[in-house]
Amino acid sequence: MSDNAIEIAGLKKTYAATGKSPAKDALKGVDLAIPRGSIFGLLGPNGAGKSTLINILAGLVVKSAGSVKIWGFDQDENPRQSRAAIGVMPQEPHLDPFFTPAQSLDVQAGLYGVPKAQRRTAEILDLIGLTDKADAYARSLSGGMRRRMLLGKALVHSPQILVLDEPTAGVDIELRNMLWQNVRKLNDEGMTIILTTHYLEEAEQMCDDIAIINHGEVIIRDSTANLLGRLDSKTLVITPEQAAELPTLPEAITGQKLADGTLTFTYRSSDTPADAILSLVREAGISIRDVKTREADLEDVFLSLTSSQS
Repeated sequence: MSDNAIEIAGLKKTYAATGKSPAKDALKGVDLAIPRGSIFGLLGPNGAGKSTLINILAGLVVKSAGSVKIWGFDQDENPRQSRAAIGVMPQEPHLDPFFTPAQSLDVQAGLYGVPKAQRRTAEILDLIGLTDKADAYARSLSGGMRRRMLLGKALVHSPQILVLDEPTAGVDIELRNMLWQNVRKLNDEGMTIILTTHYLEEAEQMCDDIAIINHGEVIIRDSTANLLGRLDSKTLVITPEQAAELPTLPEAITGQKLADGTLTFTYRSSDTPADAILSLVREAGISIRDVKTREADLEDVFLSLTSSQS
C-alpha cells in the first residue's frame, strides 16, 4: 500500500468550446502526491483549476487524460472504492429544506450504501454541534448551521480522505474555530485532509504541505516550512518620534511611508543587515520611537509565485 492518500499523474481537463467561448484547458498535466494522514493545502487564484481538480477527485467531472488513485484505488478501474474513500465538503450549501439534519445525514449514508446498523448519525450531529437541531427542518437552520451540515454529510460514509473546499469563506470566527477544532480532531484520528482556502494565514497555520496551482499547472509543491523559507525577505517597521519622510535608500531596500506615519523597509536578510537600515534612518536625522520586524509569510510566497506566472 502506498504512503500516499492520493496520487495524480498527467491529469488534464479540457472543457469543450460552447457558443462564443473557446475550448479551455483547465488542467494541463497535473502531477501531485498527497501523503496519508497530512493536512494538505491546495492554493491558487480564482480560475487556477482548483475546483476542477476537486470535482474530478469527487467523481463529478470526467477527466480528459491522466490517472487518479484515491487510497490506492484507481479511479478508472475501481470507481466505487475510490469514491467511497473520499468525502467532499463543497463551498455552497445544498440541503433539502424539508429534511431534518438527522434525516439528511441518514439519507446521505443510504446513498453510500451504509447499512442502518453502521450509520453514525447521532455521533456526527454531536461532532458538528447540531444535536439539539436533529429534528428541525433544514430550512430553519442558520447559514452557519447549514455549513456544519455540509461537513456532516461529507463524513457519513467514514471516508479516509476529507476535502474541504473553501470551508470558512464568509463564516464568523466562532464557526471557523469550531470547524478547525473538528478538522484537527479528525486528522489526529488518521484522516487525511485536503484544504482549499483564500485565507493564506489559515493555510499557514493548518497545513503540513502545500501545492500552489495556477493556470492549470502546479507551480510548486513543498512543505509549508520550506515554502516560507524560500523568501528571506524581512520588513523593518519603524515608528519615528516625529513625522518624518523616507531617507534615500539603495536599490536593495524598498521603503514605504504608511498613512499613520510608520516607515517600513523591506530587504533580503542575506544581503542587508538590519543595522544598516537603522544607520540610514539615524543618518537622516530620524529619531526612533519603536522598531519591529516582520518575517515573510505565505501571502508573500503566494504573490511572488503567482505574479511571476501572470
